[in-house]
Amino acid sequence: MTSPTQPAPPDRSVFWRIWTAHSTSAFGTAVTTVAMPLVAVLELDASTFETSVVAAAGMCAWLLFGLPAGVIVDRLPLRPVLVGADLLRAAALVSVPTAVYLDVLTLAQLVIVAFVISVASVIFEVGYSTYLPAVVAKERLIASNSMIQGSESVSQIAGPALGGSLVQALGAAYSLIADVVSYVVSATLLMTVPSPRGGGARKAERNMAAEIREGIEYVRRHPVISRLVFVGTGFNFATAAIDALTAVFLVRTVEADSYVVGFLIAGLGLGGVLGAAVTTSLVKWLGATRAAVLTLFVAPLSALLMPFTSSGWGLSLFLLGNVGWGACTVTFAIIGRTYRQTAVAPELLPRVVATVRFVSWGVFPIGALLAGVLGEAVGNRTALLACCLCTLLIPVPVLASPLRKRRDFLDPEPAAPVEPVR
Repeated sequence: MTSPTQPAPPDRSVFWRIWTAHSTSAFGTAVTTVAMPLVAVLELDASTFETSVVAAAGMCAWLLFGLPAGVIVDRLPLRPVLVGADLLRAAALVSVPTAVYLDVLTLAQLVIVAFVISVASVIFEVGYSTYLPAVVAKERLIASNSMIQGSESVSQIAGPALGGSLVQALGAAYSLIADVVSYVVSATLLMTVPSPRGGGARKAERNMAAEIREGIEYVRRHPVISRLVFVGTGFNFATAAIDALTAVFLVRTVEADSYVVGFLIAGLGLGGVLGAAVTTSLVKWLGATRAAVLTLFVAPLSALLMPFTSSGWGLSLFLLGNVGWGACTVTFAIIGRTYRQTAVAPELLPRVVATVRFVSWGVFPIGALLAGVLGEAVGNRTALLACCLCTLLIPVPVLASPLRKRRDFLDPEPAAPVEPVR
């Protein structure tokens, strides 16, 4: 039986096409990062909690569908999965400016649209992570992941800045059209990409629950991946909480205009570019473990700058904090992603990716909702400070494990899969 992740015929243009498709949609998504919460705040006059509900709806699919996504991707041909996910996201998102034009937009519609996009993104991300090691040599994975993460970070610089400008010029809802176009372009490019040989050949030899349990057991028992999952979960919880408060904090507490909000949010992408640019060299110099630990100390110090933002020159604190936070999260993400792609057997990789993201990305809506509740209760600035203080706990899973004594946990040989769960 051929694995869905068996390498496709060597064609260097394949990587560049999927990289371009991913980068294009990432650019549009970065515009939406600014525009969607501003649609809630400016078009619907949403409260802090209502804004956090929209944010949570855009993050909750990993919690609800993350585990089955691994099995679904494992059984279906990858190219139609990726194309379909892009087209579904475009169709959902275009309904928002349409509703504004017809003067019928409601908070409920905004929540539903955010949820649909979230579900499609789950399928897309699992499929994309599975496809990459099928077209990239193992020794090139960390550089390829750095390139992909770097392009995402570039989009997070230009996208929010453009998003803020589009909101100023067109209104929050109509600026979402940029993301609709990006998804359509991405789908068009992906239609030209061949699926890996054997993709979709795997049928339901066992029930879905058994396959899901196998992925969970692998992650739970693995001495490195399990620790990385805990740390990634901490990063994502804090990121979701900070993101849910950012727009309303900057607009209503700091009284920044839409353009400045987009510029400050873009600092996360700038940090990501810096992180992606230095990760390969940093790992070669320090080793993967020490490079990862370095990010775990710098990240909380960066986050704690943001709650002290004020008008004027005080805005630089948010920018510096966001840049540092972005650099650390991207560097850690590249190291963890590369390890999974090299250490996990190809036939198990989709389920491992889905399990890891179910846990680490499943906390996104929880972090967003808790931040919204806290913001309503104690104010936006105090809530942001409390969320940033939580980042001091992120290093604990690695520092309390034997990993801290190892220079490099990147394993050149794939780890054997666990015995199937009966």
